[in-house]
Amino acid sequence: MTKKQKIMLGRILTAAVLLIVLHFLPVTGILRFILYMVPYLVIGYDILRKAWKGIKNRQVFDESFLMAIATVGAIGLALYDRSGDYTEAVAVMLFYQIGEWFQSYAVGKSRRNISDLMDIRPDYANIERDGKLVKTDPDEVEIGSIIVVQPGEKIPIDGIIAEGESTLNTSALTGESLPRDAHTGDAVISGCINMTGVLKIRTTKEFGESTVSKILDLVENASSRKSKSEDFISKFARIYTPAVCGAALLLAVLPPLANLFVLGQAAGWETWIYRALSFLVVSCPCALVVSIPLSFFAGIGGASKEGVLVKGSNYLETLSQTKIVVFDKTGTLTQGVFEVNGIHHSEIDHKKLVEYAALAESASSHPISKSLQRAYGKEIDRSRVTDIREISGNGVMAKVDGIEVAAGNDKLMDRLDIPYIECHSVGTIIHIAIDGRYAGHIVISDIVKPHSREAIRKLKQAGVVRTVMLTGDSRKVADQVAKELGIDEVYSELLPADKVEKVEMLLKNKAEKEKLAFVGDGINDAPVLGRADIGIAMGAMGSDAAIEAADVVLMDDDPLKIAKAIKISRKCLRIVYQNIVFAIGIKLLCLSLVALGLAGMWLAVFGDVGVMILAVLNAIRALFVKNL
Repeated sequence: MTKKQKIMLGRILTAAVLLIVLHFLPVTGILRFILYMVPYLVIGYDILRKAWKGIKNRQVFDESFLMAIATVGAIGLALYDRSGDYTEAVAVMLFYQIGEWFQSYAVGKSRRNISDLMDIRPDYANIERDGKLVKTDPDEVEIGSIIVVQPGEKIPIDGIIAEGESTLNTSALTGESLPRDAHTGDAVISGCINMTGVLKIRTTKEFGESTVSKILDLVENASSRKSKSEDFISKFARIYTPAVCGAALLLAVLPPLANLFVLGQAAGWETWIYRALSFLVVSCPCALVVSIPLSFFAGIGGASKEGVLVKGSNYLETLSQTKIVVFDKTGTLTQGVFEVNGIHHSEIDHKKLVEYAALAESASSHPISKSLQRAYGKEIDRSRVTDIREISGNGVMAKVDGIEVAAGNDKLMDRLDIPYIECHSVGTIIHIAIDGRYAGHIVISDIVKPHSREAIRKLKQAGVVRTVMLTGDSRKVADQVAKELGIDEVYSELLPADKVEKVEMLLKNKAEKEKLAFVGDGINDAPVLGRADIGIAMGAMGSDAAIEAADVVLMDDDPLKIAKAIKISRKCLRIVYQNIVFAIGIKLLCLSLVALGLAGMWLAVFGDVGVMILAVLNAIRALFVKNL
């Protein structure tokens, strides 16, 4: 509880005690009035001050003005008829402040929950100087510096492990509870907690450009991008408040005048002014004005807890309407890492075949060559390799231990007049010939992410009607991946500009109310991410350009989180619509009852405060998304 909340709670308790005591004191006249004004001013002085400031600044129509005019009017009526009944005016202000306090506490609690979930801002970075660790402001650490992260500390800046091994807790970033192992040479991102060993990290970014800074910036600025629902509430409040003030004025004036001049009866001013004042109390649009932004704030916070960063409530609203999801393939549905997936028709031992291929390709930095070297699993002894000749678009020839080795595609085999066996597997095929004789072929392909197939299934369960895959890969590879994952449509052999063109086509042909999401991770995906109705970037390994262009960022690159993000957004919007319907419906009912004289100011204030409390509690449900 904040200091401000504690002070307000003290005022509420003081006013309540004074009101109870005064109820039993046998005082009348001016002394009774003065005594009742003490709890009234204790509990309501700030409301009266706000109302006065609003009048001075010509911004009259807000809840402070409504409460001030209603309670001052009730006191005026008590003075006019000399009833001495000031309890109602004080109680109305008291209950209103109780509602305000509860709202403040609930909003503050939800903000603290989100802050706790996103407690990833590092306080310092350790720099080793003269054998001692010196705590330094992360903003002052330059790119290429070596920082030391001890067990229990947060990694303050993105970098590469120069020395040490450890286990990292990434839950604050990704929502993933399982720790991850980190070794020398691995890239690490800021915001993770080092759990076991001491790490020396060479920084690759400045603090301001690190993952932790970008995440905090996204979460902190998310509230500045308003949804259509929030804009509706803002416009609604601007029209609604003066309208109900006018209605209250008419309620106070027209019926008495009608009684007097049309029916020839007593005007009954006291009755109708009292109803008009009650009408003003119940008309406060607090429930809408507070609960709708809070619902979106809680939804964004709940998504952040699960490793899904939504840049604004407008994107949360668009995400909830997503019916078409378009995927880039490499790095999104697949790992973007080439691996040896098969060895076929080998005339020699499989390990020996991979060894020959890896040594022959040892001078190349191509991903295919790197995958062969990883499959070999040993350090390359370059002294065993001589006479390396790379044939562009074909492959490579070299002598390994004095033996002629050719490794490449079918064009290389044709060039050397070596009969080869065609492969029906999908992937890059590396044919190997040793001393002029065919020795077999190796299949290398990108690996599908473990959750990709389930991610497509979950999307369809979540109401997505079409899934599309765009890729620059060959048609054979693309069709195989699409079939394996259950994707509805696939477009292959595309250049980056072609991807934009395909998304434009899909946008043009979709239904008006359907929203299209594009999911990608690479630099060349940035234009498409920006063009889609909503762009979703793979954040952990994705490029900075893709993250900047996207509207939603998945922190752990898990495609399963896409369906989760859609479910979170739909839950949030359901809560928003529930609050809008509930608040407006109850308001209209209470206003009707008050206008007809079937409810007084007590019920009015209970209706106003009660609706606000229920709407706020409902809004906070958007924070809890674990089991969606």
